[in-house]
Amino acid sequence: MSAPLTLAEVNALSLADFVRHFGGVLEHSPRYAERVGQERPFSTVEELAAAFTQAVLEDTPEQQLALIRAHPDLAGKAALAGEVTPESAAEQASAGLDRLTPEEYAEFHRINAAYHAKFNMPYIVCVRENTKASILRSAAARLQNSPSAERATALREIGKIARLRVLDLVNQEAQGAGA
Repeated sequence: MSAPLTLAEVNALSLADFVRHFGGVLEHSPRYAERVGQERPFSTVEELAAAFTQAVLEDTPEQQLALIRAHPDLAGKAALAGEVTPESAAEQASAGLDRLTPEEYAEFHRINAAYHAKFNMPYIVCVRENTKASILRSAAARLQNSPSAERATALREIGKIARLRVLDLVNQEAQGAGA
């Protein structure tokens, strides 16, 4: 992950540097960073974060589904093999998903399989706002959703993830000082 920049520095980046800095905000989808970079300048970090969510919501349903499917399964094989983005690895570790018991791993595997079977997409949740237990409870409840309701929920969760990733990339303490 890149070192945090001030909002003034973010607004002054070339488009290519903006994409390099924010390309990991939305999983394997730097094209959103390119779109958001073209909307500068931003007056607050929250406005910048909201621009990522808005870019996703304005995209086609097909591209939204592609973004959802770009996310790894929680505690899935890719995570165990170290084949997820650095952002995803850190987020899953923050909720202890890198330190599961065999029973917990089996439960996550069951939930992941049920999600793919019912919705043909991974279970998406902002793990940084949850614990292992709350993630599993939420998954069980969300399996009762309709496909359209679950897709909308997944997009909301992606917005939460994106916001936290943006906040990680912008030095907010310096914002009040001339940013």
